[in-house]
Amino acid sequence: MGDDAHKHAHWVYAHPRAESLNAALRDAGVERLRRDGWSVDVADLYAERFDPVLVEEGGADVRDAQRRLVAADLVVLQFPLWWYGPPAMLKGWIDRVFERGFAYDVPDPATGRNRKYGDGGLAGRRALAVVTAGDRPGSISPRGISGDVEDVFWPLLHGTFWYTGMQTLVPHLVTDVHGVDADGVRRLGEELAERLGTVGAEEPIPYLPMTDEYYDHSIALHPHVSPGLTGGAAHRLRQA
Repeated sequence: MGDDAHKHAHWVYAHPRAESLNAALRDAGVERLRRDGWSVDVADLYAERFDPVLVEEGGADVRDAQRRLVAADLVVLQFPLWWYGPPAMLKGWIDRVFERGFAYDVPDPATGRNRKYGDGGLAGRRALAVVTAGDRPGSISPRGISGDVEDVFWPLLHGTFWYTGMQTLVPHLVTDVHGVDADGVRRLGEELAERLGTVGAEEPIPYLPMTDEYYDHSIALHPHVSPGLTGGAAHRLRQA
């Protein structure tokens, strides 16, 4: 995906306020992608009044959301960090749209095994989380009180993006957002735009695929894989 021209992005935006830092970041990011030749479909979940409550599977709104999702080469999920996770609106969008048989538990016709962890129903796409947080920068770091950024977002990065087959990019995290002035908003938008300028060539997080080479039949790492490591760090491909 090195050539960004003629690529399509699906930008899923989950913030309740039209006048917000998140809205400014969305506009800056979408403008940069379009300037670089991308087509962009923005799904503003609050403005579209998406129903996030899963009661029964399916529905016309889910089929439409799935259609928009599969058309994308790049999937961007943008949200404010609330209680160490996305707003209920976005969590519900994932619950309803990423259905069994569509995004996961899709059988491989060659083996009959369900495709997952690097080879799911959304394989072939890149996924980027754009997140704002009130925490100071040091709090979301390897020694910060909130933990390393990839640990904080492990359920989304590994358990949603990678699980369904998407190539997971390092999150674009914006911290210390309370009280940002107009100059700060402009600067943060420029930083996001710069990041997106090379999003098609960026190296994804090298998570291990769920194959017999790395995992045993209980889906735990073999003892010789990532020896001495635990947690998310153990599930990354390491150069010999």
